[in-house]
Amino acid sequence: MERQSNLVTPVLVAGCIIIMVSFAVRASFGVFQIPIAEEFAWARSEFSLAIAFQNLAWGIGQPIFGALAERLTDRKAIILGAIIYAAGLILSSQAVSPIAHQTYAWLVGFGIAGTGFGVILAVVGRAASDENRSMSLAIATAAGSAGQVFGAPLAEFLLNYIPWQSVFLVFAGLVMASLFTLPLMKAPPTAGKQELEESIGQVITRAFKDPSYTLIFLGFFSCGYQLAFITAHFPAMITEMCGPILPGGALHNIGITTTSALGAIAISLIGLANIAGTLLAGWAGKRYSKKYLLAGIYTGRTIAAAVFILMPITPMSVIVFSVVMGSLWLATVPLTSGLVAHIYGLRYMGTLYGIVFFSHQLGSFLGVWLGGRLYDAYGSYTAVWWVGVAVGAFSAIVHLPIREDKRVPMAA
Repeated sequence: MERQSNLVTPVLVAGCIIIMVSFAVRASFGVFQIPIAEEFAWARSEFSLAIAFQNLAWGIGQPIFGALAERLTDRKAIILGAIIYAAGLILSSQAVSPIAHQTYAWLVGFGIAGTGFGVILAVVGRAASDENRSMSLAIATAAGSAGQVFGAPLAEFLLNYIPWQSVFLVFAGLVMASLFTLPLMKAPPTAGKQELEESIGQVITRAFKDPSYTLIFLGFFSCGYQLAFITAHFPAMITEMCGPILPGGALHNIGITTTSALGAIAISLIGLANIAGTLLAGWAGKRYSKKYLLAGIYTGRTIAAAVFILMPITPMSVIVFSVVMGSLWLATVPLTSGLVAHIYGLRYMGTLYGIVFFSHQLGSFLGVWLGGRLYDAYGSYTAVWWVGVAVGAFSAIVHLPIREDKRVPMAA
């Protein structure tokens, strides 16, 4: 099967649907922070730690599922991921202790790894032509944002009618239903002859010896920190820190009457804005230096986060911040994955990007866990927010020395 020259392919359509459902569920967990903590009278850090473990498992599982996809086929890896994902959600719905939630979160995290960026972007990248690869990766990434648009509001809506345990079961069903798209995902050829002659060990060794790969790894850390902290804690942060939504005001008139609803809408707005931002990043990645685009995105995030926390937190500032941050949200993903594919080739893109993504998830773990821990200690998210500002500035700087030229594979 040859790589197709058309931008929209069956592989891209199937990948978008799977990643959209996977991320809709993943993006909703912040909505459950307060309901679960209140039902069991837990400290905020207890459920935060479960989400943190989920993100860490996602990071550990990403290179594993990338390697499985390269050896067993993409479809088998995705099926395994979906089954683990659904099992984690079902078991979590029955959990009544912090340890149980934190244990089952590992299953959810591994499930996300099997149905998320690492596997999906690798197969989409291999299916796309050189001309369309950057935009194809952006479209698949934007599909994750589309899931975020409806994931958190759907969870908030369902919580008005059924208990959170039942919502988890509904989400498990959605994850399994996404597998009906798999017949469209026919694996394309993995690489050219020169890349096929190089073993996975040689590729990983070559990448680890390359300072640019180390810089990509380090730079992706802050992306995970910022995104996971906001996804897990922003709804609760808004509920507790935001000023009242006044009757007769603009937000009240369009149906947003509580800060709890505003929190879910904020996550949705981030996802909505990111669809445009990610597609723009894919368009720009084909025309301009990816490392400079990444440095610019991290700089923009840093400025937006600093301005938001320095200003009074009001319903309108939440809306503005959500749109601005959303436009930069996952714009890093097609650029980072595209950079890995460009420098090191397509053969082991899933594994190499998976290793880089582990740094992203280390940041995610720290952002979620530290958010809950510092909140319990100080009753505020301010300190952990400023840590996010600092690591964002760090990522903007470390991308600048990266060399973007292709590396020649070693002889077999």
